[in-house]
Amino acid sequence: MIVLYIIIAIVLIILILGMIAPKTYHVERKIVVDRPISEVFNYIKYLKKQDEWSPWAKRDPNIKHEYRGTDGEVGFVAAWEGNKEVGTGEQEIKRIVENQRLESELRFLKPFKSTSDAYINVKEVDPNSTEVAWGFSGKNAFPINIMMLFMNMEKTVGKDFEEGLESLKAQLQG
Repeated sequence: MIVLYIIIAIVLIILILGMIAPKTYHVERKIVVDRPISEVFNYIKYLKKQDEWSPWAKRDPNIKHEYRGTDGEVGFVAAWEGNKEVGTGEQEIKRIVENQRLESELRFLKPFKSTSDAYINVKEVDPNSTEVAWGFSGKNAFPINIMMLFMNMEKTVGKDFEEGLESLKAQLQG
């Protein structure tokens, strides 16, 4: 009988945690790059170029890539299979607003399945400077949302975005 009470208590705790845990997430970081907006956008709209500045590409030098479609156009898919730190997934360009916004869908397959909406926005600061905002958002499904009580997505992914944006700036400013 005690075992039954313990099981019921564990189930109740999991359900309560699932109800109070975050159901959504959104992370964004910005940087100013000393390059004209058209030059910056023409660089960031190509997903293959992300390997030159993405923090995750640096974490697995043996990452395997597969591409489908025409890079820099809606429908292009960049898939990857990497180590434990990088995982397995794909990114598909969903919308391009020239010199303004690149929207994509991130589909993670490993270490666990999830889908996020990602974007890179560019905004002219002056004719030779561009603000780049890189972000993503999504929903935390039960029971994954419970993990968000113990993991700070804002800090973890935010740190990666900051690293990536600094690398992007270095690539573009040479």
